Amino acid sequence: MGIKAWSLIILTLQNASLILTMRYTRTLPGDMYFASTAVMITEIVKAISSVTVLFVEKRSATDLLKLLYSITIGHPIDMAKMLVPACIYTVQNNLLYVAVSNLDAATYQVSYQLKILTTAMFSVAMLKKSISKIQWLALFMLFLGVSVVQLQPVDGPVAQSPEESIPTISPLSQTQNPLLGLAAVVASSLCSGFAGVYFEKTLKGTQTSLWARNFQLAIFGIIIGSIGVYVNNGDQIKEKGLLFGYHKLVWLIIAMQAFGGLLVGVVVKYADNILKGFSAAVSIVVSCIASVYFFEFRVSLPFVFGAGLVMIATYVYGVGQKQVSKETVVNGTKEHDKVD
Repeated sequence: MGIKAWSLIILTLQNASLILTMRYTRTLPGDMYFASTAVMITEIVKAISSVTVLFVEKRSATDLLKLLYSITIGHPIDMAKMLVPACIYTVQNNLLYVAVSNLDAATYQVSYQLKILTTAMFSVAMLKKSISKIQWLALFMLFLGVSVVQLQPVDGPVAQSPEESIPTISPLSQTQNPLLGLAAVVASSLCSGFAGVYFEKTLKGTQTSLWARNFQLAIFGIIIGSIGVYVNNGDQIKEKGLLFGYHKLVWLIIAMQAFGGLLVGVVVKYADNILKGFSAAVSIVVSCIASVYFFEFRVSLPFVFGAGLVMIATYVYGVGQKQVSKETVVNGTKEHDKVD
């Protein structure tokens, strides 16, 4: 398998493990870490990782510094292109914590596949991509499946005691709000669709390397994330500290988020955003099984039917993607070169 296939497989595994780990940390009793600080620190890790890769490529500290100057201060207009996706990705990452705090992991994973629909719509509008009828059918099935999943009983996930119930944004809250979680998922899906397509268009439309773009994105992410920390939890952090509530699993989440963010850049470069979205859909199966085992999630009939539609939509869209690729190749081939 090539780098395209491997990047999609790894991204699928990363999606499943990240959401399950995040969900678990948001159900633990005791001090709850601030989501805004986790988002900011994730961007710092991304920046350090990008610089490390660029250093390995340049093999010289002097050349690295020249490159970093060139892609930032040296070309501010080019760097400013990353301000838009950086803002949106920061909002999206904060919404992710809101969603996973108010929805069980399985429901969140299924609902978040709405980003495939939003990505497809933005791809058609911004990149002029061709989507076949069978692919639009798959997207409709996806939307229907996600809608059906939301019909499951509210008490699907079971909390054994008040101490084990799921907190919302505030560390002091002990209630779960499915409507808020769904709203966060929808908003996050729109953010993911637009930012992903914008990043793909910028990445493929310029000569700036992938890791240079990731560094630019991370720098803006740090700045915007820091503002978010101050606005959302400034007073609490002054009282309790920046790393209040942090433990080993929180650092693991940060590492996985940073790795996933960088991996997305690889997938966008060698595949596209729609395939990236469908790779995430495969992780639904893993999340469902793990949620039943770890979180005592009750699999209802609407959930099984809705999740099934989402998985079928994944397969149908993949078939449509192959057809579009074949038609593109045929249309670009001379008549005498065509094979019956």
